[in-house]
Amino acid sequence: MPNIPTRPVSLVHVDYPSWVEGVVDWNGHYGTDEEKMHLAISIARQNVLASTGGPFGAAVFESETGRLISVGMNSVVRLNNSTLHAEMVAFMTAQARLGSYTLAGADMPAHELFSTCEPCAMCLGATLWSGVRRVVCGATREDVESLQFDEGPVFPASYRYLEERGVQVTRSVLREDARDVLNLYRDMSGPIYNG
Repeated sequence: MPNIPTRPVSLVHVDYPSWVEGVVDWNGHYGTDEEKMHLAISIARQNVLASTGGPFGAAVFESETGRLISVGMNSVVRLNNSTLHAEMVAFMTAQARLGSYTLAGADMPAHELFSTCEPCAMCLGATLWSGVRRVVCGATREDVESLQFDEGPVFPASYRYLEERGVQVTRSVLREDARDVLNLYRDMSGPIYNG
């Protein structure tokens, strides 16, 4: 039984792992889908190698300029919070950095999410509410479920709904590279925390 504090914790604090500054070039130019996905995959790989979380990475960019706004890495086990998937961390930190609850503000450029895997049910819903206009995925749902992760109720209609709301979806960008990180996690016996 965990030691439960006598008073509820009033704040949740989300920090990047210490290795982020060595992996992320905040001033880099990310001009192509492959360059953007490569960054997300590098984050996922380092997260596995440093044992700081699951095999998932994400990044939010300005669509036209390729300017990096935020990154996210799976932090569920590290920070004891089931909502801290890579996409969620990327959305939270992007919105905090920009000082806005939406990435679709009237005076903002369009933003896009790059995720090393097709989003789970929670992250797919958050994608709609985040304000990004495009989501780009690496590995597939089937790739992740082969490790016994449960991705929840995501259906073809879920993606159609996103697209009807103006969110473009692109799949399987650098899928093999993203799948290699999943295999690395399996080989390192990483915990399956929602299977």
